[in-house]
Amino acid sequence: MALAVGVFSMPLSRFLILITGIILILGLAIWLIDSLQRLFWQLSYYPLLSQALLFLIIVLIGLLIAAFVYYFFWLPQQQKRKKKRARRSQPRVPIAKTEAAEETLKAVRQQVAQIQDEVARQELLMRSREIEQNFSRGEIQVVVFGTGSAGKTSIVNALIGRMVGEVGAPMGTTEVGETYSLKLKGLNREILITDTPGILEAGVAGTERERLARKLATEADLLLFVLDNDLRKSEYDPLQALAEIGKRSLVVLNKSDLLPDEDRETILARLRERVRHLVAPADVVAVAARPQAVRLEDGQMFQPDPDIMPLIRRMVAVLRAEGEDLVADNILLQSQRLSEKARNLIDVQRRRQADKLVERFQWIGAGVVAATPLPVVDMLAAAAVNAQMVVEIGRVYGCEINTERGRELALSLGKTLASLGIVKGAITLVTTALQLSIGGMLVGRAIQGVTAAYLTRIAGKSFIEYFRHDQDWGDGGITEVVQRQFQLNRRDEFIKSFVQEAITRVVNPLHLNQPEEEDEAILELEELQLEVELESLLPPSRSPNPKHLGANLEEDWEPRNSNSDDWEA
Repeated sequence: MALAVGVFSMPLSRFLILITGIILILGLAIWLIDSLQRLFWQLSYYPLLSQALLFLIIVLIGLLIAAFVYYFFWLPQQQKRKKKRARRSQPRVPIAKTEAAEETLKAVRQQVAQIQDEVARQELLMRSREIEQNFSRGEIQVVVFGTGSAGKTSIVNALIGRMVGEVGAPMGTTEVGETYSLKLKGLNREILITDTPGILEAGVAGTERERLARKLATEADLLLFVLDNDLRKSEYDPLQALAEIGKRSLVVLNKSDLLPDEDRETILARLRERVRHLVAPADVVAVAARPQAVRLEDGQMFQPDPDIMPLIRRMVAVLRAEGEDLVADNILLQSQRLSEKARNLIDVQRRRQADKLVERFQWIGAGVVAATPLPVVDMLAAAAVNAQMVVEIGRVYGCEINTERGRELALSLGKTLASLGIVKGAITLVTTALQLSIGGMLVGRAIQGVTAAYLTRIAGKSFIEYFRHDQDWGDGGITEVVQRQFQLNRRDEFIKSFVQEAITRVVNPLHLNQPEEEDEAILELEELQLEVELESLLPPSRSPNPKHLGANLEEDWEPRNSNSDDWEA
């Protein structure tokens, strides 16, 4: 039954050969039997000879049957098994790193959905698809990197054994990354070798080509860093930067035929010493990709063959030993860098939205404080504004907190501002800046309003840092964050622009030009300073109770639409 199934599952051509072979064998068998029968009767008088002939015939028939079975049944099965083993032995990227890269790309797709910039979103999606395609392809990406005069294209030519670009030309010959296929003996993977534009070239075009070369280098599985002499600082820096992100590099000293043997060994030893923290000594090799022509005694020019074998041997050794890990590491690195780029875009987007909220709430708080005549109510009103600001900043960063939690955070930061003396410092800073801008004695309510806006800004910027770091103040705690934001927001250029906007939004609406109000200025300013000093001395239990805030605000302040960017006293 198995034999019948095997016969009918054969291709038509093999089946016809089988039928023809059977007919031919049967015909030959009939002819052989007839001939042997006559021969047997002739030898019947010699029993031993006839028995030996019969044995020989049986052996021949057995060999024919065995050959038939081998060719048509056993050999095809063996070939199938070999193909299966070959498929199993195909190089595979390490599973753990592959799964990590897949999870990272999955997170990237979720992050992309949050990005509002359509151009940035499409760029990230396209790049994520490119990385995903690398999972299914088996190539190893080798990138040739270095200055324009180092002979990168000559090395590519020598590696693949045919001319692929112009060589011996001035710097800047290769303007775009050019990729070629290379197959090395003993490696199952195909190698794609990319010739990049030169680095350290002058001009805008040179800078753009270097940017492209660096981008290609960061995407390489293996990097060939080409030099034509001793390593310069300008060449060491990009090599170090690439090594820091995990790029595996071979340092190639090209044009070694131009150096005497002693000088070549000296330079190689110096190179190995200078890059010992970045590249292993065995990964520094010397080649002559395009040796200079030599004039023979008869006057003819002789072009020596490229001396590229040291590089090929080292590439084969590295790719055999580390090829799968290099591919896996690069795929994981590219997915992580893409994820980091997506996070940065989201952070910039959130920061922009949060800054707008701080800008809006600082002037809301200023308007509330400047328009509120009672000294305690203005502090409570400012705390309410800050609490709502905390809730909305948290929402921008995906942290849903309730109003009670927002009020606790706002009061905690307010106490920190007072304990650090930032409240008194802000009053002095704002008073001086306002007097320099408009002159004369200002009414305390104007100073209170502008100071409230300034302190709300510091609080808002501090809370942005808090939510950016997953609701963590960091090792230095809330004190360090608040002090840093105060220092950033007291610079002269910022204070000038802030005060000019404050005059438009806070001071002018209060109509402080009447002479009769100037007599009250000193008294109000003294009351303000006394109030700040008392607040800083109050224990935590004596802090204003937020529960009474609603009734006071209903009498003295009508909440405005939170979507508006302007306020009116």
